[in-house]
Amino acid sequence: MTAPVRFPRFFVTSPAPCPYLPDRSERKVFTELKGAHAESLNDALSRIGFRRSQNVAYRPSCLDCNACVSVRVVADEFEPSSTQKRNLKRNSDLVATLRRPWATPEQFDLLRAYLGARHPGGGMTAMDESDFADMVEHTPVTSYVIEYREPSPDGISEGRLVGACLTDRQHDGLSMIYSFYDPDHAERSGLGNYIILDHVRRAGEMDLPYVYLGYWVDGSSRMQYKVRYRPLERLGRDGWERMDAAEQDRLIASAAAGSGSRAADGTGKDNAPGEQDRFRVV
Repeated sequence: MTAPVRFPRFFVTSPAPCPYLPDRSERKVFTELKGAHAESLNDALSRIGFRRSQNVAYRPSCLDCNACVSVRVVADEFEPSSTQKRNLKRNSDLVATLRRPWATPEQFDLLRAYLGARHPGGGMTAMDESDFADMVEHTPVTSYVIEYREPSPDGISEGRLVGACLTDRQHDGLSMIYSFYDPDHAERSGLGNYIILDHVRRAGEMDLPYVYLGYWVDGSSRMQYKVRYRPLERLGRDGWERMDAAEQDRLIASAAAGSGSRAADGTGKDNAPGEQDRFRVV
């Protein structure tokens, strides 16, 4: 006898201050990822705009706002801009290694430095090593940490860790759950963007069509770096659609004019299981 299909139960969080836009509140709908079908459920939910945080899949469900838009890069059609080509060349000596999702003190120290410089006062700055381990290790799906290290002087030992990304492998792409990097490296600008570029390259090599970047929030300066990757698709009422080239040109120009080097290089915290992602049922 075939076992009955069990549909997930969804819950809604209480309203909380929006971390992206002032004077607005946010609310999330979420469900638990568990059991033998957690991977397929996560894949299905990601295609309709959900993100993963540990063993929970969530998406915005705000009452009076729809500014958060899921976006993904079309990996097999991606063509780097001249700036992105220079970034790839500048950081091409970095050694990238796929690790199992196991937190290390070295990763945590890098995360603390990143948060202190890029998101001071944010919810994640209160994380301790146990919280970080939960973030990395509590995953019911295929996940890994990609570490980015500088070449070691002796060519044998591991070089200095300068970046890392917690990544899910999905049926149709790579989902960047959270990335962080050395925020003040004097000789390596663009590390955050390089990590995205490397994921696009990896997806292409793995015959995966997409790299999921999480939510793009029009009006939030720290989310505008996501529009720099072409072609870019966004999720709308009628499903995934490619962003118009002229509109993307305008958004890229606006982002370049309105953001400093720090905002341009970071990855946003929409992927982060910080204070705003402590899911509490209404």
